[in-house]
Amino acid sequence: MSGLVHRLREPEGVAEGALILNHGRGADENDLFPLLDYLDPDRRLLGVTTGAPLTNVPPGGCHWYLVPKVGYPDRDTFHASYRVLTSFLDELLEEHGLGWDQAVIGGFSMGAVSSYAVALGEGRPLPAGLIALSSFIPTVDGWRPDLGGRQGLPALISHGSADPVISVDFARNARDVLEAGGLAPDYVETEAGHWLPPEAADAAKRLVSGSVRR
Repeated sequence: MSGLVHRLREPEGVAEGALILNHGRGADENDLFPLLDYLDPDRRLLGVTTGAPLTNVPPGGCHWYLVPKVGYPDRDTFHASYRVLTSFLDELLEEHGLGWDQAVIGGFSMGAVSSYAVALGEGRPLPAGLIALSSFIPTVDGWRPDLGGRQGLPALISHGSADPVISVDFARNARDVLEAGGLAPDYVETEAGHWLPPEAADAAKRLVSGSVRR
């Protein structure tokens, strides 16, 4: 399997699917691990939290790409992480006998950017669901969202109107892009800053429960 730091939370029995969470800027694979139990309390799913491959980047922690400008990832580091992440997840799901149609992928901030990339990238398989928390659809050379055939994808976009790190305008734009492509994302805008409010967590829990059915 391709190398990527990660943590696994084993299901209670035979995995009915997978829940993949990618952390935000400067965090690591431990950051969103507790969220797995909240989103999947019955432990039906194989839980996966990944650690981004870039380290030694200010302000520390792990990063999915360099940030020359919010909304516009550095091309080289974005594509390098994209290749590592897609290869790792494809192999991990295959190893556990699961398909992407059984996998919900999501994340927070920079990790949700990577989740958008994996879920919407050209030639990528359609996942069971997408969770984008406080994030944006990236604008980067060599990658674009491919929404053809993804009209049935359950998606959650959540953002705080007081977010000082990533403007809520990015979330509104992502909603518009998905809707123009024929998707019907659940859009949850709160008064939060750059953090995960209860309303967003509850919406994500509903998506996970509805996307990977018994």
